[in-house]
Amino acid sequence: MNPLLVTSTAEGTGKTAVTLALARIAADRGRDVGYMKPTGTRLQSVVGKTLDEDPMLARELLGTDAEMHEMEPVVYSPTFIEGAIRGREDVDELHDRVREAFDGLAEGTDAMFVEGGGDVHTGGVVDLTDPDVARLLDADVVLVAEYGAPGDVDDLLTAVDAVGDRLAGVLFNRVADAVRDDVEADVAPFLRARGHETVGVLPEVAELSGVRVSTLADELGADVLVEGDDAALVQRFLVGAMGAEEALRRFRRSRDAAVITGGDRSDIATAAVEANSVRCLVLTGGHRPPGSVLGTAEEAGLPVLSVTGDTRSTVDRAEDVVRGGRTRDARTVELMRDLLETHADVTALLGDGSAE
Repeated sequence: MNPLLVTSTAEGTGKTAVTLALARIAADRGRDVGYMKPTGTRLQSVVGKTLDEDPMLARELLGTDAEMHEMEPVVYSPTFIEGAIRGREDVDELHDRVREAFDGLAEGTDAMFVEGGGDVHTGGVVDLTDPDVARLLDADVVLVAEYGAPGDVDDLLTAVDAVGDRLAGVLFNRVADAVRDDVEADVAPFLRARGHETVGVLPEVAELSGVRVSTLADELGADVLVEGDDAALVQRFLVGAMGAEEALRRFRRSRDAAVITGGDRSDIATAAVEANSVRCLVLTGGHRPPGSVLGTAEEAGLPVLSVTGDTRSTVDRAEDVVRGGRTRDARTVELMRDLLETHADVTALLGDGSAE
């Protein structure tokens, strides 16, 4: 099969989970698989180096000993982008680097999976958008998209046009039950009439739509005041800026939510604990609540995090974490694999030879 590049219409659409799940399926069907992410975009500092977390997860799940500099030959950091804009990067040399890394990783494999950057347009300053990479590596492309309203098709068609004739299919992810019929009865036929196949419509799954409390704490750089159930999933955030009675009513109506409020608002913190429906309490401003509040939270098993930032900036950061799909681990990939095998035409993506 040709290399398969997984791109997306926007960040946080589940691209990593899709890429690795497809690779795992191919491996279990007898393929020798390889993985790379040419432009590293989900960056963190590791032992003095800036590395992308997704190739690190791929090394673990696919059992490869490939070097990180091969799996992510271009570290697409803000510093790199700034240098490229100022003419400090040689575009031809970067393309050669990507091609050489791919050739090395592909040696001895018969199925290469390439994860795109942040979205279909990321990498444009050095001509390494996902469509550029697909042409460079002679790869087929699967485009991951979400759908919530008819207007989303405009963005989808823009991405489809960018990919061009290398498009192997569109994969809809996190489709809510309320619009699933719209996708299958209207959007998919509309795309087919334009020559673009829909290869799957994956339903929205709570565990793939939220972020674990432990991950949220790491991403916020929070101090953990009460551990509680740190595996609980958070899908939305509530700001505790009202009176205690109103807060309690609101919290009880919400599910899978984290309450974000000032650490000096012990009345809101108490309401969050009493609601019995809140998954996590995030206290801002670096204030520590009274010991009685923490004691009650500990008895209830409610995690309590403390951050130094203000409430508004903490809410913005927390919502970015959820939108970015930060819950990426072995369990996430296995869940995605189940969804793909049930709701997508995997053989169409992997080729007939993968079903031996």
